Amino acid sequence: MAVREVSAVRLDEKKSKFYAHLYEIDSADEVAEIKERHDKLYKKAAHHCYAVVCGNFSDSRADGEVGSPGRALAEVMSRHNLGSHVLIVSRIFGGVKLGPAGVARAFREAGDGAVLEYEKSRPKL
Repeated sequence: MAVREVSAVRLDEKKSKFYAHLYEIDSADEVAEIKERHDKLYKKAAHHCYAVVCGNFSDSRADGEVGSPGRALAEVMSRHNLGSHVLIVSRIFGGVKLGPAGVARAFREAGDGAVLEYEKSRPKL
């Protein structure tokens, strides 16, 4: 099993930092490894929200964050027709509450940024 990061971006929103990473995976079992990696990489992050699609398996997690950011990330993956990928966003709280809608929007924008960065670097068929 080899987790392959294919893109990463940072979004700043009202002093909070959102670190979005897109990974290619071979198995849904790799999600735990990615989550563990983000726990270590972003120790100050209170939430690591993600969406995963691999074969017939799909899942999303909000990790206790308001605004259903896991669902927002799953929508990003669906809109871009991503399979065999994990989109994870780690948020470091900046002291300003965004509210549920603001949180969902920020996670969606960060996730979109990571996917668009990936699509720019992918060879065109």
